[in-house]
Amino acid sequence: MATVLLLEDEIIPETKIPLTFKWSGREYKVDLLGSDRVYDLKTSLMSLTKVPPERQKILGLVKGKLPPDQERIADLRIAGKSFTLIGTPEGDEIKDPSKLEFLPDVVNDLDVDFTDNPAAAAVYKNDQRNIRKVKEATEKLQINIIHPLRDGKRLLVLDIDYTILDTKPLTSGSLPPAECARPGLHEFLEAIYPYYDICIWSQTSWIWLEAKLVELGMVGSTRNYQISFVLDKTCMFTVFTERDGQPYAHHVKALQIVWNHFPRFSAKNTIHVDDLSRNFALNPNEGLKIHAFKNAHTEQAQADRELHKLARYMVHIATIEDFRTLRHKVWKHELRRLTQS
Repeated sequence: MATVLLLEDEIIPETKIPLTFKWSGREYKVDLLGSDRVYDLKTSLMSLTKVPPERQKILGLVKGKLPPDQERIADLRIAGKSFTLIGTPEGDEIKDPSKLEFLPDVVNDLDVDFTDNPAAAAVYKNDQRNIRKVKEATEKLQINIIHPLRDGKRLLVLDIDYTILDTKPLTSGSLPPAECARPGLHEFLEAIYPYYDICIWSQTSWIWLEAKLVELGMVGSTRNYQISFVLDKTCMFTVFTERDGQPYAHHVKALQIVWNHFPRFSAKNTIHVDDLSRNFALNPNEGLKIHAFKNAHTEQAQADRELHKLARYMVHIATIEDFRTLRHKVWKHELRRLTQS
């Protein structure tokens, strides 16, 4: 397993850092905070100009090459500086069809797991920028309740791509939707629904996420379960760490955003199922990782029984008062113990 180290988080005063830049003949102003990263600067520039980070050329902000994305703004000493941005905004270029947003998420096997490293997880949780990003995401998020929450139920936060669905053949149309779903998908949701409200949280845009859920028959069908609400990539944000001595950035699903909207839910009664441990970075103890579902057309994939096992585990723990007493990382070991008893 790869060695993972968190970048040391120094206490940085959250002073506003004003900047001015010129782009396409106009002058713009942007305000950052000390705990922001170069990544956040690029994101702010994109929000103002629609020039994506990979096309941004930032001239005159620092001497020489712009520091990497994880560098803190406070360390650059650039308050009050002016610079020039060069770059073509999204939509004004000739698009490569292979880069269109509705295509499947790129599978990144460089995963990280903080379950057994409480100190590293604590650095993530206490990072000033991450705390602020949770607050900002909470304030911006508007949740559309598809089906009313029910009193006394636990919460399942469920990923979709490569967790309950082989995304690639569904999006490309090479397989019918029913054959792209992980075996036992609807049976799994029907089994756990008496105990859990269901939130789908996917790292895709809402327009494509909605289409996937409808095509799979998870929304608008007559199944014996209901999806309570759906979250997309807009309430995720990027966090920074090191992996094998190299900078490593990834998106994260911060459950605190959901808990801030629905105080009935907390670490006591929430479980997050995903195929990527790195999505649990801010809530490692609430995460349960299952292996990715791919190559849906193969005989091996059609023999997959992961959701059948998961349903048994989740029904078993549903009556436990406080989920914080559990270690979801060893859920299959607990399942074997139940079978033998």
